[in-house]
Amino acid sequence: MLVNGCMKGGNIDGSTVAGFGDEWERFDQSELGSVEAKKLFDQYFHVFPWNDLPEKAEGFDLGCGSGRWAKMVAPLVGRLHCIDPSAALEVAKRNLVGNENCDFYLAGVDDMPIANQSMDFGYSLGVLHHIPDTQAAMSACVKKLKIGAPFLV
Repeated sequence: MLVNGCMKGGNIDGSTVAGFGDEWERFDQSELGSVEAKKLFDQYFHVFPWNDLPEKAEGFDLGCGSGRWAKMVAPLVGRLHCIDPSAALEVAKRNLVGNENCDFYLAGVDDMPIANQSMDFGYSLGVLHHIPDTQAAMSACVKKLKIGAPFLV
């Protein structure tokens, strides 16, 4: 259910979603320089097994927010599913213009429109601890991954 531009219901905290949607609309990362963005990306993704992914890997970014991570991941993969339950998804769409390999979904962890065991990788950074039942959210993400696929949290 969509209320005030945010997904509601299920394993989701509506006030947190609304707050982050507002934050990412105000602070859309557009002023973050490429050197600083790369530094932050490397700090989070330095453990990610890029070389183990299949060619044209397909994965997801749960809680993509402004798309700050997706902007760096999209050029490295075949397809990236950007998922967020808030109005920030529109910011991500703007920040990822020109990345034809990105799909966008206004959805929460309980209603990700991705088939189970279909993804080569996934990540969800700074998100899962905001979800009321964190373990259920983690399990929902892992269900979307192929056996052995990496999931960065």
